[in-house]
Amino acid sequence: MRHGVVTKRFDRPIGYRQMMFRNLVTEILDHEKINTTEPKAKVLRSLTDKMITLAKTGGLHARRQALAYIMDARVTEKLFKELGPRYAERHGGYTRIIKTGMRMGDGASMVQIELVK
Repeated sequence: MRHGVVTKRFDRPIGYRQMMFRNLVTEILDHEKINTTEPKAKVLRSLTDKMITLAKTGGLHARRQALAYIMDARVTEKLFKELGPRYAERHGGYTRIIKTGMRMGDGASMVQIELVK
């Protein structure tokens, strides 16, 4: 039985899945928009929002938590210097998902996930 199971598995072991989402969060915070599949974007939305909320709180503990998750220290600096102050007045909803169609190879639903300006 799958009682209480909240996350999707994406047919990957947990280590690969965690590393995939760490890479995706790092890329969306760096480039501010990426193309991916719809199920990945839906999970990525909550993880990105958590990182931006850490940047809004600002302290040393929040910075170390973000550094432990984000793959690049330069992206963490951008998160705390630019993105945190940008969303200081906003209460959640930092990302937007826009459907872009189907992928040619396997017909997967593709989306563009971007940070709201």
